[in-house]
Amino acid sequence: METVVLSLDDRLRAALAEDIGRGDATTLATIPASQTARAEVLMKESGVLSGLDVAARVFTLMDPRLTVRWSAVDGEQRERGPIGVIEGPARSLLSAERLALNLLQRLSGVATQTRRHVDALGSGHTQLLDTRKTTPLWRDLEKQAVRHGGGLNHRAGLDDGILIKDNHVAAAGGVTEAICRARTHAYLLKVECEVSDLAGLREALRAGADRVLLDNMNDDLLAEAVAVRNELAPHVTLEASGNMTLERLPKVATSGVDYVSVGALTHSAPALDISLNFLSSRTETQA
Repeated sequence: METVVLSLDDRLRAALAEDIGRGDATTLATIPASQTARAEVLMKESGVLSGLDVAARVFTLMDPRLTVRWSAVDGEQRERGPIGVIEGPARSLLSAERLALNLLQRLSGVATQTRRHVDALGSGHTQLLDTRKTTPLWRDLEKQAVRHGGGLNHRAGLDDGILIKDNHVAAAGGVTEAICRARTHAYLLKVECEVSDLAGLREALRAGADRVLLDNMNDDLLAEAVAVRNELAPHVTLEASGNMTLERLPKVATSGVDYVSVGALTHSAPALDISLNFLSSRTETQA
């Protein structure tokens, strides 16, 4: 299978084409080509911003005559209120509005969701990781939003790390065999293995895993797993995953695990409420 990597501009152009199709019928029918406008981008709820540069790029790809000036930065926690102004041809502004806002709302939602989880973990040893449960073709932006929210990125894709999941273990014939095969095939990559009990943890540690994913263990079992790791292989890092709610995270942090991975950062983040409102508009006259 040939790997094709699309640039951000390619993806944005495709997304604009999907939305506009043969032409923005409403805007073309109601707005003169000579009309210009000034619009304000407004946060209607508090949250952490992400995607400002991406949203600006949507507007300038739509029409280089559009100018975007932000009064905020990505990663900033903001309360309700204006965060930027866009000026230029009214038709172009209206046609690009929905895609720009969709991306800004989605990415800011991920950043805000991440910040809530980071805050719940507290300032101790345990750090927050995302997962690959992302929107196809927009993973890089969603993982950037996680960083804007204060989280860390797990694998960007299947090619930059080995994570032996339960189905890999079953297909390979066991934890030890799977780890040995991984070491032989890709000896330069870090090897992580998922386990669901202490017996699996001990096997993974003895087989030489660099990190062990503790899947769906309760809080008491997580603490026991840390003790086992400290005894057998203190250099190995532990990642906890499964049913990681905001309410549970403070307790998980006390177990001593190194990382907590949360799929909900990306697969269930609610979009932040952000709108665009015209401040002024005028029609240019020919001299």
